[in-house]
Amino acid sequence: MRLVVCVDRDDDIGRKTGIAGPIVGRSAVLDAATRLGTADPEDTDTNALFAGVRLRDELEQHGETAEVVAITGDAKVGILSDRTIAQQLDSVLHTHPAESAYFVSDGAEDEYLLPILSSRIRIDGVRRVVVRQSPGLESTYYTLVRALKDPKLRTKTVLPFALVLIALGFAAAAGQVVWGFIGLVLLIGVYLIFWTFDIDEMLIESIRSTSSDIRQGAVAFGFGLFAIGLAGAGFVDGYNAYLRLVSTNDLARILQFLLTGLAWWLASGMVWETGRAVRRYLSRGHLPYSYPIAMLSIVSLGLVSYGLVYLVEYLEGLPVPGQLLLIVGAIAAGLALLVISALLVQWMRARTAAAAAAPVEG
Repeated sequence: MRLVVCVDRDDDIGRKTGIAGPIVGRSAVLDAATRLGTADPEDTDTNALFAGVRLRDELEQHGETAEVVAITGDAKVGILSDRTIAQQLDSVLHTHPAESAYFVSDGAEDEYLLPILSSRIRIDGVRRVVVRQSPGLESTYYTLVRALKDPKLRTKTVLPFALVLIALGFAAAAGQVVWGFIGLVLLIGVYLIFWTFDIDEMLIESIRSTSSDIRQGAVAFGFGLFAIGLAGAGFVDGYNAYLRLVSTNDLARILQFLLTGLAWWLASGMVWETGRAVRRYLSRGHLPYSYPIAMLSIVSLGLVSYGLVYLVEYLEGLPVPGQLLLIVGAIAAGLALLVISALLVQWMRARTAAAAAAPVEG
């Protein structure tokens, strides 16, 4: 049996029709496409759904057993939407075991999900649906207006411009235009970091997890608070060490700050990962397999960090507790542990993919 998989990463189907994924079967997908087309005739997901039904019919005409499914994500595209898609695909494969699948896409954004799909089932091909438009609709004005109605694109384009106006407006009102430009650069820099690493997604996910932890007894929430407290203590202790060191060498004082805070920060990371493991144990009944890898990674990062700080002190002629050989050994041991952690992660992913691809008995 072959699956024809249509993916709606931002859950336009759910938001505009109220239909929850996964949507399985020709009639169900046709109904969803019709209702989505009625709710928003300009949504390209409608064409992808119809294309999926057509591809399924073509496979049936060639004597193959096929089924079409539509999988939906979340309006906030990122970690949460991709996790939802993975869970829905697992659910579909559990009830409809298939040898392979065809992926129907309406754009490059959906194709970012290919690694998630291919890790669970063999992908025989990708069919991208491109909507033909009349020349009159391809004007620059129309394209910009329609694009800015997309909440995702509006967030990425209008928000930075709004930040520029706010920063310059406050600076002009206070008569500090120079500081306004400095603040503007910092503001845009922070925004770009959040955008690049999807920190906003992680913050939202952390808030949701925290809410869930509180309702489940606040055990993991307590671990999180303790970890934040340890990190804060590391900054305070490091700053006090920075002030206590009587030296005209600013680099020596900065290195002392790092050496003093590192132990606190490493302990904070271990407590944080332990809290996540406890939350997984309470919700699923077993510790995550990634927990020992996370611990190993923290230890390795600690060895590398301490080694690098001591190496800088050694090269600067500052007093160092240990010889150069010991310092290089600590860095080498830390890098070796990092390589081992990466290999373990690859091995676990390959094992998971092999288990997902194995035929379901019975």
